Amino acid sequence: MRVLVLTTDTLHHAYFVRELVSQVSRLHVILETTGVKPTFDVAHPFESLRDQYERDVWFKGNEPSIREFAETTICPNVNASDVVAAAKGFSPEITVAFGIRKAEPALIRAAGPRVVNLHGGDPEFYRGLDSQLWAIYHNDFKNVVTTLHVLNETLDDGPIIGVRPVALCRGMGLHQLRHRNTESAFELTRTALDELKRTGDVASRKQRQIGRYYSFMPSVLKDLCVKRFERHCAQLE
Repeated sequence: MRVLVLTTDTLHHAYFVRELVSQVSRLHVILETTGVKPTFDVAHPFESLRDQYERDVWFKGNEPSIREFAETTICPNVNASDVVAAAKGFSPEITVAFGIRKAEPALIRAAGPRVVNLHGGDPEFYRGLDSQLWAIYHNDFKNVVTTLHVLNETLDDGPIIGVRPVALCRGMGLHQLRHRNTESAFELTRTALDELKRTGDVASRKQRQIGRYYSFMPSVLKDLCVKRFERHCAQLE
């Protein structure tokens, strides 16, 4: 199976690609090096803890590049005309978008018959950025989930292929959330690839409602998320 991944070079995306390589006959990755930047402060200390945790758990303290695991094309913007041409030239059976800017119609058309997106949240309630953090901010822990959906021209409103809860446990910290979310993202993708191999297609359903759009979460609100997440996890069995 020929699979194309559209993503950026981060620790959690490197883990995802490393695991996916063993599932397919050929994998190509298009790495986007720029993205939309917020005009306000979004950094928080828990993110440094998160990165170190992921280095230790997945890579024995190292920080590999995705280029170590798969054939890659590097570009500033996945919607550029040469990238669209490269996607079309690869002729993927399925394309998986994970953490890129909004894909434009030309890229979606070029990326093969099945283009799907991994969304860190439930798009029927939270679309856009930092969706799991916004769910935590609202004390809406039942919607701390991971979703695989069809990628269309409207942000995060494509038919849903699968939703998995992010496994939370007693004593867990917010710096561990992305690790669990990425493992759920990989399992959703692996299940969809298995279905595609068996049946020649991947089933999906229309979204029941269109979720509210959220942008970047400011730093000051992340303080609240750290406290609310730890309080919630302290009460788990």
